[in-house]
Amino acid sequence: MEVSKVRSFNPVPVNPVRLQCHEEVQSDIGTGYEAWLRLIEDHFNQHNSKTYHLAVDGTHGALFTTILEQLQTLCSQENIAYIELDSTRYMKSSAELLSAFDRYLTDNRAFGFIASDIDYKDYFRAQAQADWQNDVAEKLHPSLESLEGTGSRTMIITYGPGAGYLSSDASLSIFCDISRENQQRLHRQGMGSLQLGECVDSVETYKQALFLEWPVWEQYRKRYLNDFDYYMDMNDPDQPTFLTLPLLRALMQAAAQQPIRVKPFFAPGIWGGQYLKKLCQLPEEWDNCAWSFEPIAPENTLLIEAYGHTLELPFPLLLSAHPEQIIGERNVQLFGDYFPIRFDYLDTIGGDNLSLQVHPRQSYIEETFNERMTQQESYYIMEQEEGTTPFVALGFTEGTTGEQLLEAVDNAHASREPLEVGRYVNVLDAQKGDLFLIPPGAVHYAGRGNLVLEISSTTWWFTFKIYDHLRLDKDGLPRPINRDHASRNMNDSFDTGYVHKHLVPSPVITRVQGSSSEELLGEREDLLFQVKRLKLNGEWHGDTNGQFLMFNLVEGNRVRLTPLNNEEAAVEWGYAESYIVPAAVGEFRIESIGDTTCSLIVAQVSPDWHTPLLPHHWQGGEA
Repeated sequence: MEVSKVRSFNPVPVNPVRLQCHEEVQSDIGTGYEAWLRLIEDHFNQHNSKTYHLAVDGTHGALFTTILEQLQTLCSQENIAYIELDSTRYMKSSAELLSAFDRYLTDNRAFGFIASDIDYKDYFRAQAQADWQNDVAEKLHPSLESLEGTGSRTMIITYGPGAGYLSSDASLSIFCDISRENQQRLHRQGMGSLQLGECVDSVETYKQALFLEWPVWEQYRKRYLNDFDYYMDMNDPDQPTFLTLPLLRALMQAAAQQPIRVKPFFAPGIWGGQYLKKLCQLPEEWDNCAWSFEPIAPENTLLIEAYGHTLELPFPLLLSAHPEQIIGERNVQLFGDYFPIRFDYLDTIGGDNLSLQVHPRQSYIEETFNERMTQQESYYIMEQEEGTTPFVALGFTEGTTGEQLLEAVDNAHASREPLEVGRYVNVLDAQKGDLFLIPPGAVHYAGRGNLVLEISSTTWWFTFKIYDHLRLDKDGLPRPINRDHASRNMNDSFDTGYVHKHLVPSPVITRVQGSSSEELLGEREDLLFQVKRLKLNGEWHGDTNGQFLMFNLVEGNRVRLTPLNNEEAAVEWGYAESYIVPAAVGEFRIESIGDTTCSLIVAQVSPDWHTPLLPHHWQGGEA
């Protein structure tokens, strides 16, 4: 299949950050184990005590073993006695944790209950700190005896998630971090969730992470990161980048003031297509690419370049540090430090239909899953496959109810005869540039032959499959259907008449500047986002007006956006790439590069959205 618009998509965008500070700051950042070991050795030599406590805390999946090997080598070379203690040694057993957390993990393969009231200390035994102190004393005594009179000293390393909690008076502490993307890669390779033992498959592991591990341990990182001396990015385990917490805070403050692009997150799928795979230069061994998220805040990272080093930082850390600068004061009141809108692609060009699905109502997702934001969606048709008749299925046909659809699906599953979907669900012709609004409760799916830019609320995983075209998954088994959840969330009133009147809006021009224009494509009271399209022919002057804006170039080769208060922070991006313009940027101009005309999707929180959807742990103010 030929992709007509393969241009310059960058799958690993880097955001340069400039600081106005003295040259000696460069000594506060480094890359590689050699530089890090020099740092440890210097700090160790400046420490006067016979014993040196090093706390190596971090995210589950960070390669602690490599750090330990490096430290063992250092201690051996310098005649330093070496003691290591694994934080999981002081946690409850897998059986105890599975029993204690049963409410959150449930017996459902995919869905659990967000563990918002679990603290990281709940992972540890009640006497964990005392046991750790006893172990230190027990291991330290023979070590000191053997070194008596030699003048040598002992290095005690406590490592793993929660190491800083156990070794709270450490001589030096460091937090080692990896992205959710890399954690999920490790899940697929067999790594289970923290201290919970083996899982059936990566779906169950992801469920355990989404509903338990991430709510608990990402909150731990957020609350206590500033208590550490150093932060280490271990997403490249062979070349980790480390820096002091003051420098990290300074870099985040600077990044919050300029346009930023997160690192896209790609995933193949059973229905995925071939367009994104080629456009985004994805691995040849991938069968397809179904999704690309840019941004989906909890999952994405931000690549920051400073002083010749590149740091990969979880996007939520930046958000928790400077929420008002990024999303704006009004949006902080509504969403706290949670980024509320996501862009993602659904690629069925050279692929297949998505499953017929529905997303939960707000009250249902809160009561059933303890999630704070339901999945509100819209589909923008960005590209289409030649020689096909692309469509979007949306809403019930006149007179059809959810129960009738489910009964027909049951019969199809029992007989193995394909369901005639168009009898029950509206099959709408989809043209490039169309926008379809998909509120919670609306049954829907994208048909084959489309590249869909999905503009949605920022949540994930809460898709209730109703019918999946009798497909088998890669394991040879039928794909899971979420009949019970779907039955409680389908809205029968979203029928043919309603869909055509309210869910397939026509563009309305809202502003004109010279030969350029801005169109309102869609908004609803039950969707927290507003979607506009900027048709650019020449310069366009805009203003964030105290809230963030999101841009995606849907037509044209390349554009440049320049903040008027900091022209050095100007950014350029190409077709299909997205940028976030933080609230703090203020006035800006945007212009096309190369093509005389471009079109951009512009998304923001709807001015008419007034319902707070605050994170569970939100206390107000900046972290």
